[in-house]
Amino acid sequence: MLKKAFIELIYEAASIQRWNDHIRPHKGFSELDKQAHKMILAYVLAKYEECDGKKEINWLKIIEGGVFEFLHRIVLTDIKPPIYHKLMEKKGDKLNQWVLEQLNNRVEGIRKDFMQRFESYLFASQDFYLEKRILKAAHYLATNWEFKIIYNLNMNLYGLEDTKAKIENEIEEYWDLIGVQKLQLGKKTRNFLDLVGQLRFQQRWSQTPRIPETSVMGHMLVVAILAYLCSIELNACQTRVYNNFFAGLFHDLPEVLTRDIVSPIKRSVEGLEELIKEIESQQLEEKIFPLLPVSWHKEIKYFTENELKNKIIENGKIKFVTEDEIGKKYNEDKYHPLDGEIIKACDHFAAYIEAYLSINYGIKSRVLEEGHKSLLAMYEGRKIGGIDFGKLYNAFKIN
Repeated sequence: MLKKAFIELIYEAASIQRWNDHIRPHKGFSELDKQAHKMILAYVLAKYEECDGKKEINWLKIIEGGVFEFLHRIVLTDIKPPIYHKLMEKKGDKLNQWVLEQLNNRVEGIRKDFMQRFESYLFASQDFYLEKRILKAAHYLATNWEFKIIYNLNMNLYGLEDTKAKIENEIEEYWDLIGVQKLQLGKKTRNFLDLVGQLRFQQRWSQTPRIPETSVMGHMLVVAILAYLCSIELNACQTRVYNNFFAGLFHDLPEVLTRDIVSPIKRSVEGLEELIKEIESQQLEEKIFPLLPVSWHKEIKYFTENELKNKIIENGKIKFVTEDEIGKKYNEDKYHPLDGEIIKACDHFAAYIEAYLSINYGIKSRVLEEGHKSLLAMYEGRKIGGIDFGKLYNAFKIN
């Protein structure tokens, strides 16, 4: 199972600040935020290729490639892009090998073939060509989204126009992708990604000081990665891995419209939590879905409605099931299984780690201490679908 060192590595991305030699907003520009935005962009680009381009997408490679590239970037921290690309061009194989060596001990406990697949992804450059192009295009589009925000703040900065031209030239290299064309034309899907981008600036635990600060968007990616790792631990079928990852990635999507309503408020009045979910569903219908192709709506609803319940699709209808039933009876692509309980546990675990890290750094408050304590009590000794969450929580216990 996951090591403490690996979880802490993921959160190092929340402290890596992007564009830190430019004037930029204080929030929303961490590597964790960028990687989360990138994976939402990758979903959009891949869906266009699949639905409009009628191309077969290996979604597992999109997910795993995104995770591998994320870990690779954390290890190499914030090397300036021109230098990074030159280093990779001249010494790419050696750098990749060094990254794998740095990660080897930290990923110990994840299924044994994880590092083999990681190594294969880095060195087999021609394998899964389309999926790698989608991820690379998503990377440049996320970078461009950031650059447009800081551009006006840095207009007198030497070399800014060169940076602008380089980013635009890189994006042009991926013009064959349908999604890139649509996003560059500025149609409704770009408005969706701009709206979702606001989740970069919505702070988690906004009522208390905390280190490292994390955004709602960064939190969404952490939950998605944890859900993916739990899925491969359970030998989940490919559709189950896909559903769990993207349900994790989109689970807080309604918060771009409602903001983060903390759990104590949701539970303060009987029926309030259900009313909030109803409002969120209505907001999605009115504000989000009109910005996306109609053919995607059903899937996004599957990811965002009752997303914390275990469910399958049988005979065209959504059916709620137990976690044991998913593992024993429905772990097949044809049932479209989604482990809502595991996503919920990953969501809570991410919140638990957020509180733990800040308290451990010496920035603590009553809210953080109570949150950490209550989540530990909720999951101590608890297993869900074969995942020992009690053991994971105990690894981050504060003595």
